[in-house]
Amino acid sequence: MENNLNIFLVSEHEAIHSQLLNAFSDQYKIRLISPDELIREVNRDTPDIVIYIQPESDVSVESIQFLQMATPSTQVIFIARVGDLSLLRNVTQSGATEFFVYPEEISLFISRFSTICTNYKKNVEISKQTLHFSRGRGQIFSFFSSNGGSGKSLLASTFAQTLKLELNAEVILIDLNLQFGGIETMLSIDSTRSIADLLPVADELNESHIRNVCQKLPDSKVDVLLSPCDAEVAESLSDEFIAKLLRTCRRSFDFVVIDLPSYINAQVVTALEEADQIIYILNPNTPSLKTLKQFEELSIRLGIELSSRASILINKVARENEVQEKDLKSILRFPVNGAIRLDHKGVQPFINKGEPIRKVTKERRLIPFAKDVKKWALAVVK
Repeated sequence: MENNLNIFLVSEHEAIHSQLLNAFSDQYKIRLISPDELIREVNRDTPDIVIYIQPESDVSVESIQFLQMATPSTQVIFIARVGDLSLLRNVTQSGATEFFVYPEEISLFISRFSTICTNYKKNVEISKQTLHFSRGRGQIFSFFSSNGGSGKSLLASTFAQTLKLELNAEVILIDLNLQFGGIETMLSIDSTRSIADLLPVADELNESHIRNVCQKLPDSKVDVLLSPCDAEVAESLSDEFIAKLLRTCRRSFDFVVIDLPSYINAQVVTALEEADQIIYILNPNTPSLKTLKQFEELSIRLGIELSSRASILINKVARENEVQEKDLKSILRFPVNGAIRLDHKGVQPFINKGEPIRKVTKERRLIPFAKDVKKWALAVVK
């Protein structure tokens, strides 16, 4: 069984990987790759187990985060060249399941490797059958629509509230409409703190920095990271900073919900690429279908991989719509994973007052919009 496992050995230290290859060559087929080649090779072939030897550059945490995002079932074994408790904490939070120090524990690792391989498939099956939250493996949901007024921000915020209340999970809602914002108005949040306040600590960004800048909704306790609402400030937030922010959030929260603007730039592309799921909000009308087609074509040109991560959420469904849900399923490239009814009467009072739609766990009188979002949200995260 073990011999059939796809094992990557990520190393740039010849003395270490030569010792491991000599120890395992008779029993296992192991592919040696450098840290710089990891992303490319994972995109080509999904590994079952990755033995990651600490490189000279400080990319260990980000590499393990990428593995957990791209291939959640992959087991990561980290071999450190120095005994560092801070490093142990960081790589464990990122998703590494085993940690050994070279050279002191290399013999222990070699002796235990057979057991690790034997238990691998069993552990994968257990993780598939059990819905649980583990630190370092949060899911990122990017809400996007190339059509303005689709209801994207309302859906993203209600989705975040629903996850927090129904699953008691750690949830952060991020407003990446950096020029104009919108979430602060929708939820009546009065604060001068925003994503831009994290820029000075970008190099050492951690969970504490993010939580200090976030605003917590008083009822649902969802953490909200606001937009600076300033076009000039938005220009200073690079796509590299956005990537680091999202990866840090992934380590610190169970769910990261991103409300994106209705246009494409480097920051939006980064948020789409980092997402585990891209939720495209589609209104059932001809103009919305046209802009969806344009988004698909642009994504191909930009190299954004959509096929395995994108899905359609149809919003504002009503009998009088010119295009019905059954008509859309036959012409859309991506799967339709939900439909939200048009509920102007129920939703509008909340928007006008700037109140969250979900406030408590077991609300007896949910409006139709909230009922639909709850049903869809629980199905999406299973």
